[in-house]
Formats: sequence, structure tokens, C-alpha cells
Amino acid sequence: MNELNDLLGAATSAVEHIYFQLPIAGQAPAYRERVYCYELYHQLRLRWPQGCPFKLNGEVDKAGHKLLRQVEADKYKPDLLVHIPGDMSGNFAAIEVKPCTASLNAIRKDLRSLALFSNSVGYQRAIYLVYGNETARAVKRIQRAMTEIGGTEKIELWLHPGAYIPAALWHQ
Repeated sequence: MNELNDLLGAATSAVEHIYFQLPIAGQAPAYRERVYCYELYHQLRLRWPQGCPFKLNGEVDKAGHKLLRQVEADKYKPDLLVHIPGDMSGNFAAIEVKPCTASLNAIRKDLRSLALFSNSVGYQRAIYLVYGNETARAVKRIQRAMTEIGGTEKIELWLHPGAYIPAALWHQ
């Protein structure tokens, strides 16, 4: 699926800022990851190549999956999967999405999930997509979490809108 970079770049560019923070009656707007993810999923589906064997799915529940249970991956649900359902050799990309305000604990959880899916489940790509108005500050928290967790060398960092940061620049 060579076109995933282009698809992700175009789709994130099409997600408007209104999907970053949800207005709340009587309160300040708040980052709502689900709102952003649903719009990103929509934008990706609009651009998905016809006839592509890989499918885009959101938060596939892997609980009880006997193969994933062996590596304890059945406890995780990445935000998006690019895969061939029913074919473990068709695992292409696991994608986790977080707002720039995510806590260190939330980041750790996502990085563990991505590391597990890329190192033990056979996903070719593990993408961590951060969106929001202060993504640079989030990168520092992500780097801190990566040094604590380990096994994260394959994880790609993307900053909305579709800015890919090569691993050599942020895996330090």
C-alpha cells in the first residue's frame, strides 16, 4: 500500500480545525479524540483507492482473538487499522491518534499498543498521529515515553496535517 503516505497527508489536510476541539455548551471547547478520528476516517474513506485489497477499519475489537491473545495484543484497539480482514499476513498499518494535550500515561498506552502491533503482530507500519494546536510540545512527551518503554523504533510520528517526521529525527 505505497499510497498510504499520500492518503494520510491528504486526509489530515482535509480535517478542519473544528474537529480538533468540540464546542461544549457553557464551557471552553475540549479536544475530543473520537470526533477527530471519525472525521479522519471519513476523509480517508473518501480517498481510498477502489479495488485496494487493504481495508480501513476503526477500533477493531481484538478481545478473544486466539492468535493475539498469545502476545497480549488482544487487550488493545488501535484507532485505525489498514489490513486485510481475516488474513494475518495482510496486517499493514496500525494507527493511534492523540490530541496534542494527551497525558504522558495516555501516550505510553498508545506507544505500547503500536510497539506490540509492529513487533509482535506483524503490522508493517505503526503510525502515531498527533493533532492540535501545540503538537511540538507533545513531541517532547512522546520522546520521554519512548525512552521509558523501548521497542518503539518502528513507530512513525505524524503531526497534523500530514507532516511525517522521519524516525531518525525524533527517536533520540
